[in-house]
Amino acid sequence: MRLSIAVLAALAAAALFGASTPLAKQFVGEMSALMLAGLLYLGSGVGLMLVRLLRDRGWRTTGLTRPQWPWLFGAIACGGVAGPTLLMLGLARMSASSASLLLNLEGVLTAVLAWVVFREHTDRRVVLGMLLVSLGALLLAWPGASTDPGGGATGAALIFAACLCWALDNNLTRQVSSSDALFLAGTKGLVAALVNIGLATTVSAQSLPGWGVVVWLLLIGFLGYGLSLALFVVALRHLGSARTGAYFSAAPFIGAAIAVGLFHETTSAWFWGAGVLMAAGLYLHLTERHEHPHWHGEMQHSHAHFPDVEHRHAHH
Repeated sequence: MRLSIAVLAALAAAALFGASTPLAKQFVGEMSALMLAGLLYLGSGVGLMLVRLLRDRGWRTTGLTRPQWPWLFGAIACGGVAGPTLLMLGLARMSASSASLLLNLEGVLTAVLAWVVFREHTDRRVVLGMLLVSLGALLLAWPGASTDPGGGATGAALIFAACLCWALDNNLTRQVSSSDALFLAGTKGLVAALVNIGLATTVSAQSLPGWGVVVWLLLIGFLGYGLSLALFVVALRHLGSARTGAYFSAAPFIGAAIAVGLFHETTSAWFWGAGVLMAAGLYLHLTERHEHPHWHGEMQHSHAHFPDVEHRHAHH
């Protein structure tokens, strides 16, 4: 796959996920956070598995080896169960536009984990971009910066926790990204849906909402969580966690634009100041140039190896 296509896949994933946040906000309050997250992931899981069956004209093996399954289940626990529930709880406490901008923290935390834990290469320019994004997040969470009920601090803390879960998810998924993207994303959706809906019906004793609401949530989940995640996995395979996360940082701005432009949410000077800082940080990410001398030992590849956009070389 050409790297330009991988970049487009990352940006398309960002657009779909970014739109899902203000759309899901419209259903907050009609059901519990667990039920809402579960229905979104049900649309993701069922939709992607059907697409996979049609593509392959039946069931095919997953391509996952036994050591890779723990990585996948860890990604499901972090990104499929904990992350969406925390996001829905945060959305109940702040506007979709502010929440969307705060989702920029996912890219920051993804890159930090990629650098510290998984030893991906870092760059001074990207570090500065991460600092700007973090300053923007502090503005949104600052006491008095939000006019939302309950203030912005609690909602911001919940969304920060969701971003941390998704950052863990991104790096865990990176370890299995050479496998079928539709299977990875579909499995995550189905398992997350079963867990979240199961908890909502047993712990909260909540029933399913009306079918009109269910259909809309399934569609939002399929596009915003399912198809978006499949495209994200494709980008991970060719760009790595840190750089895919940088391109994916466009998602919060898309979500904020929809919340303000389509749903007419009110904004403040804090919101626009945070937006400027985060946009500057995103610009630094996307204009980074990665060059460093290095040596690779003998290795095997099951796919074309392109660690990042400017890093092309042969392996002997």
